[in-house]
Amino acid sequence: MTAQNFRRHDFGSRELLAADLAETIATRLSAAVAERDAATIAVSGGTTPSLLFEMLSKSDIDWGSVNVTLIDERFVPESSPRSNANLVKAKLLQNRAKKANFLPLYASGDVAADISNAEHHLAVFHNPLDAAILGMGNDGHTASFFPDAEELERLLDPQSSDFVAAVHAQSAGELRLTLTLPLICRARFLALHIEGAEKMNTLERALTPGSTLPIRRVIDAAHTPVEIFWAP
Repeated sequence: MTAQNFRRHDFGSRELLAADLAETIATRLSAAVAERDAATIAVSGGTTPSLLFEMLSKSDIDWGSVNVTLIDERFVPESSPRSNANLVKAKLLQNRAKKANFLPLYASGDVAADISNAEHHLAVFHNPLDAAILGMGNDGHTASFFPDAEELERLLDPQSSDFVAAVHAQSAGELRLTLTLPLICRARFLALHIEGAEKMNTLERALTPGSTLPIRRVIDAAHTPVEIFWAP
C-alpha cells in the first residue's frame, strides 16, 4: 500500500466527531453480530477517546455479543490511573455496553503469562478484529509502536505470527503490551482518531514522502484504507 491508503473525515468539533465515529462503529459491530453472531473491537487509551466511549456506550446494539479488547496497555494493574483498562471500564463499559465481554491485556502481572492468555483469546475468538480504533502521539507512535522501542522492527513486521508483544521504550514510561501490526492491519474497519492542530501536523509529517514514522508504516500496511477522524 502507499500513503494514500487512507480517507480523511474532518469535523468542526470533537462532539460531532465522537457522535459520527460512535455511529459508524455501532453500525459495524451490529453488522458483524448479524453476520457472525459476534463482534470484536480493539480500542485505544489516553484522553482522546473518552467522549467517543461515552457516546458509544449508549448505542443500541447487542453488546452481549461484542468482545472488547485493547490496542495496547501499560503494564500496570487496573487500579492504576494510567491503566487503559481502567479508562475503558469507566467510560465505555457503561450503560448498554455493560453487557460486553472485556479482554484485558494486563491480567496476572506476569508478562509471559499475560501475553499467552491474550494471544489465546485473540486467536480463538477475536481474529480478525471487526474494528480497531487507533490513537497517535505527537512523536508519530500508534498502539505502542514507539519510535525508540527496542522491539520496533519486530512489532511492525507484517509477517510476524505474534498477536501481542511486550514493548520496552524509554519514551513510553513503563513496560507496555501491544497488539502487533499484522493483527491491527487485518481489522475489517481501521480508524485513526486524533484531535488538535498538533496531532494533524504530526500526521501530515508522517504522510510526507520517505517518512518512516510508525503511524505511516501502519497506514501503508493496512489491508483496507485507514479512516482518519480529526477535529480541531
